[in-house]
This record gives sequence, C-alpha cells and structure tokens, in this order.
Amino acid sequence: MELDTIDIKILRILQTEGRIRSIELAERVGLSPTPCARRVKMLEDEGVITGYAARVDQTKLGYMINIFVSVELEKQASENLKQFEEEIDKFEEVVECYLMTGSQDFLLKVVATDLMAFEKFLQEKLTRIPTIRAVRSRFALRSIVERNALPSPQRPS
Repeated sequence: MELDTIDIKILRILQTEGRIRSIELAERVGLSPTPCARRVKMLEDEGVITGYAARVDQTKLGYMINIFVSVELEKQASENLKQFEEEIDKFEEVVECYLMTGSQDFLLKVVATDLMAFEKFLQEKLTRIPTIRAVRSRFALRSIVERNALPSPQRPS
C-alpha cells in the first residue's frame, strides 16, 4: 500500500491522539470529514492501523519495576521455540517478547510490583518452562524514551 502525505498526517495524529474527533482530524489534515473517514477506514482495512488503546501509567497500578529478561533455550528447534512462545503468552507480567539473534533467543520486558513479585514470577512461572537453558535479568532504573508513535515512513529519493 502506497501512503501519501495526507495518510502520513492522519497516522501521525492518530498515534498520539487516538481519541481525536473525526471532524477535528479532517480539519487538521485539510480534508472534509467524509473523505477523511474513508481514508481512516482504508488504513484500518489494510492493517496499517491495527487498533486503538488507552495508555496506562503502570506505576498507578503498582507496577514499579521494569525488568528486561534474556532467555536462552536448550535448542532452537522449532518445537522448542513454539513451546516457549505458547507458554510465555500465558504470563501477563510479560508485556513484550521478542525473538532475537545472537546468544540469547528471546528478550522479554516484564513488569512487577516489587522484587518479591519478580522473584515469584521467575520461580513459579518462567523457569518452569522446560526448554529454557539460561535466564539473565536486567532492571531498568528509569525510562528515558517511551514513544507510541512510529517515525514517518521514509520516501525513496
């Protein structure tokens, strides 16, 4: 799908202001409401816009700690990868999970209320996955950059 400048403006606005009224969005991108709504619908139908969600302050819910956990599996056989992915998806403490290159197979972002909660997560959930060889954890001291908006697509020159 080829995005034009208006599509990019719409995406830029919706990424930071997902609850903007359709009329205001149309005004800001220089369209009338109906063509603007059609473009938003097309972006949704094409899978460019995958959904809308509220951003929540994790500390207000008591999740004071962010932990980045590197996981190494016994073997990178497809059945081991599949089993790990199915198991990790069950743990709500894992808010992000990436398959990685290099010596660590997965990188997890885990949230916890405190150290005891993280220890319980490790002992009672994560390390019970049978395909894991090693786990290494790093605690974030504070967040420097948190963006929900992607950079604008680069146009070929």
